[in-house]
Amino acid sequence: MFLFRFKRTAKLGIKSLWMHKLRSSLTALGIIFGVSSVIAMLAIGEGASRAAQEQIARLGSRNIIVKTVPPPEDKDVGSQQETMRVYGLTYLDAERFRNSLPNVEVVVPSRRIPQQAWYRNRKVAVEIIGTVPWYPEISPVRVISGRFLGSIDMHHKQGVCVIDENVVKELFVLDEPLDQDVKILGDYYRVVGVVSAAQAASTADAIENGAVKGKSQGGANVGNIYIPLTTVKNRFGEISLQFGTGGRSVEKVELQEVIVKVGSIDQVLPTRDTLETILDRFHKKSDYQVVVPLELLKQAKQTQRIFSIVLGSIAAISLLVGGIGIMNIMLATVSERTREIGIRRALGAKKRDIIIQFLSETLMLTFLGGILGIGLGSLIPFLVTHFGRMPTVITGISLVLAFGISGAVGIIFGIYPAYRAANMDPIESLRHE
Repeated sequence: MFLFRFKRTAKLGIKSLWMHKLRSSLTALGIIFGVSSVIAMLAIGEGASRAAQEQIARLGSRNIIVKTVPPPEDKDVGSQQETMRVYGLTYLDAERFRNSLPNVEVVVPSRRIPQQAWYRNRKVAVEIIGTVPWYPEISPVRVISGRFLGSIDMHHKQGVCVIDENVVKELFVLDEPLDQDVKILGDYYRVVGVVSAAQAASTADAIENGAVKGKSQGGANVGNIYIPLTTVKNRFGEISLQFGTGGRSVEKVELQEVIVKVGSIDQVLPTRDTLETILDRFHKKSDYQVVVPLELLKQAKQTQRIFSIVLGSIAAISLLVGGIGIMNIMLATVSERTREIGIRRALGAKKRDIIIQFLSETLMLTFLGGILGIGLGSLIPFLVTHFGRMPTVITGISLVLAFGISGAVGIIFGIYPAYRAANMDPIESLRHE
């Protein structure tokens, strides 16, 4: 009996909607665009959030990054004062971290120097990273060919280097880079290895693009060249001449960055506090910046939740507008079918039957719009990723949420017209022309 009633109700609903194909299609469009906008908005927000979280995660959840920054009182030094400014992290700081901090697995000091690299008649802008052989332990770099820097290279201050794959593409083109010589500031460096380019966005860029901004070191560099820290200290020195709008100044900076890796995630924040205490004691100026990727990751996740709520709420407004359109059309339908309602009531139809009839038509529109909206909403993120080069992620929750909201919209905005139809006076309905 129930199945028979269900089939009859569905048949009548389809027949009624089919009699007004254009009106039904335009009404469903509101739901289609609403559902698709919810899915697309959430996919774009999720994609951007995951990209940021992955970028921060590359820094290492167990790493603590200490960066050199110019002290605030030294930022406006003009041309009339050309005394040497000494600030930033030192080799002694790295030694203190290694000897004083508990649960430290490795300490990696490094220098970052923007320079020009030459190979034959080709020249590219690169970032020189003077570092130690155990640098890959705190970095996502992966050796593609050859080897990374070794302890012998460090001890003997050898002129060797490791380049990333971006530098290979720009500088060597079709040549094999291993055992070739790269010229930097009049000195030659033998290429002993090639690594992945992930490090290009792991420290400087990730911090700059994230919640913390520091001094830009990379500029328009195409990639990184890794050289033993002792070689960089010997050949590049620690003193540099800086030119600005106000004149020039002489700076002495020993290290641009020191990364400390602890044994477990639980030890990150206590170690950070101890590290800051050490720095406060030996640095009278605010010439350093402590970045904890674990905290940035938590902030990114919190921001992602807020971002998803805001985007989903904005997109849900279009569903609300679609629901208002459905209510408007169903109220018009009730007025057009007043005589039909009176005849059905005169033949014994109950109020419940009239409510179910009109509510089923509303749900058919919304469910059809929801299904088509899911298809369109899944297509939009693909197009955004393909043409806009933006990461997007469609989650199952967003699909269920969008479809569930469309169904709820159909029920909420269809109840009033259905009740209005059911509560009509049968005698007055029969008199209606």
